[in-house]
Parts: sequence; structure tokens; C-alpha cells
Amino acid sequence: MFDMNLIQRGARLRRSPFFEATQRHGAKAYTVYNHMLFPICFDDLEAEYHHLLEHVTLWDVSVERQVEITGPDAFAFINMLTPRDLSKCAVGQGKYVVITADDGGIINDPVLLRLGANHFWLALADSDVLLWARGVALNSGLRVNITEPDVSPVQIQGPKAKEVVLALFGEPVTKLRYYWFLDTKLDGIPVVVTRTGWTGEVGYEVYLRDGSRGNDLWERIMDAGAPYHIRPTGPSDIRRIEAGILNWGADMTLENNVYEVGLERLVDEKKDASYIGRDALARIRKEGVRRKLAGIEIEGERIEFNTTKWPVAAGGKPVGRVTSAAWSPRLKKNIGYAMVPVAQAKPGTALQITLPGGAERKATVVDMPFVDPKKAIPKT
Repeated sequence: MFDMNLIQRGARLRRSPFFEATQRHGAKAYTVYNHMLFPICFDDLEAEYHHLLEHVTLWDVSVERQVEITGPDAFAFINMLTPRDLSKCAVGQGKYVVITADDGGIINDPVLLRLGANHFWLALADSDVLLWARGVALNSGLRVNITEPDVSPVQIQGPKAKEVVLALFGEPVTKLRYYWFLDTKLDGIPVVVTRTGWTGEVGYEVYLRDGSRGNDLWERIMDAGAPYHIRPTGPSDIRRIEAGILNWGADMTLENNVYEVGLERLVDEKKDASYIGRDALARIRKEGVRRKLAGIEIEGERIEFNTTKWPVAAGGKPVGRVTSAAWSPRLKKNIGYAMVPVAQAKPGTALQITLPGGAERKATVVDMPFVDPKKAIPKT
């Protein structure tokens, strides 16, 4: 059994409803995400990557802490937090959104679920949107309730994910369209099942609505997945980099805006309602940005997944940082993202990367995503 005192002292860090299950199934390492312990690996990262591509995996992602917004003015309030036009989001549908600051900075990039006309969840990346939302609501004059509900998601990801959810929930779940969801029960356990994930593979998320049933849900999923070789793993950074998926805190922060990181599709320019950051984003769009997040290929032998932001140079002069990078076994290349000036973000641009320890590697800017640019796989 892993000694949790090596990374935690006291009860400040929360444990998920699936924590005991992750311990039983051999979690080897944890990180801290949204003030919670997050299991990040059960095996070698490349072994987990191959299992994700070939079979099906189960992740504890309860760290996607939820912000629940309800009340008579909930729609008007949440529509004020994001550049996406949520009048186009139906009840039963989800949307990938950004929450923007007044200067256009990205506060968070959650998945939003609309459970009712005035009932929303935000499944968060690693920043405190609950506090932000309560601050915005304080003098807004809008009638809203903003809380953290008893909701804890897991992800079922991989080419056999559909067979597993069919065994668990029956045919209605397998008919879900991409980013839609179903409110249901599994052996009396209340859940919401969404057609979403952080992999670029076929995937589902199961949002547990009763934290006391964490062990029950975990083992029920493992039993249903046994014929399909289901295995608990941590989230695969290799696969999400291949898919062009960004990680808030690494590839983007509050200091970045959607135009710098390639998320301009999340801004509905014709949106009628006002929202926080609208004027700033309009100005940025008109003036253009000075830097961009670019895809890169790094030459040479296999690199390990980066844990710091590596220096980037062009023509011998420092220009930026690598935000995420890893070896792609299927592409047999080192791939990643780098934040660089616009002039160095064009495909074909030559860069130099300094690895930990001082070794230098040549790199080239390339288009991304690196795999399945039309997202055909997760929509299968």
C-alpha cells in the first residue's frame, strides 16, 4: 500500500469517492489537482497509452470538480461567463467552453452540461471557478445559486468503451451523440453519462451523483469491462497531445487568450448577449496576437514527458517555451506544443529546444492535431 503521508499531511487535500478503489487496483502515483489527490498512473505511461489505443481504460477524474449553477437567472448568468452562445445549447447537451476574464484571459476551459433550462454544471480544469463565479454573482443582481454538488466523474475511454457502456446502461447510452448526455441510474446508483473524454478516442464520462457509492460504481464498471480487458490508468498525456488537446496550467493559463492557443472556435462573434471579456476579445481579434501556441516535432531520440517548460530559441535567440512534449509511439516522433512569437509559429519554421541538463535538439513547427485532425475517431 502506498504511504499517502509521503505527499499529504492532514486533511486539507480531498480524496475522491473512488480513492480506495484506485488504491486496491494499484495506483502508483498521484498529483494534486483542484485541491484533490489525482491518480496519474497505474503502470508505465507508454503501456497505458497502448492499452488505451487497443482496449479500454477507466480513469478517476473526480478532480474535475463541478460548479453547479441554478436559480431563475442561471441561464443569463452562465451565458455571461463565456464567449460561447449558450442559447444554442439544448437541455441534455454539453459544450466545451472557456470562462474568460475581463482582459480576455482564460480562467478555465470546462465542459459545460445543461441539465435543465436553468440548471448547469461546469466540469473544471485546475482553477477555482467556484470562487470566481460567486464573485461575479455578488453584485450582478441575478438570482442564482452557485455551489459544488456531490458529483464525481470517471472516464471510460478507448475503442471498446462503447461495448462497456452498452453492458452497463443498455442501448440508449450508445446512441448518444458527441457531447450529449443521459441522466440515468445503474443498479440504483444515480449517474449522468456523457459522450465526452480527454483522449481523442471513443469515450464516455460517468458522473456519480452520490459520493457514498464510489466503490460500488467503480467495481461495477470493472466487472462490465472485464471481457474487454478494461484497466484503470491515469489520463494519457501522449494521446491528448496527439489529439491537440490542451491542458490548462501548462498549455494555457490566465495570461493567455483563445486566439493565442487556437481556441477561437469557442468565441461566437455574433452572440447577442454580453459576456465578461467581450470588449477585450474584440480588440485582440482586431489587433492580432503577438504569440501563438504551435505544434512542434523535436528531432532525436525519445524524450520523456516534460515536467517544466523547456526554453525555445530561433536563430540562436530565445523566443519561447515548450508547454507540453512527449514521445508518440505510433508516430515514432517527439511531438508537442510551444508558445512562440507569431513569426516563429508558421509550419516549417526551424527551432532549437533546450532539454533539462542543457542538451539541445532541433525542432520544426508543424500543423496540429498530429492524429485525426477531423476528430472522426471519438465521433465513431
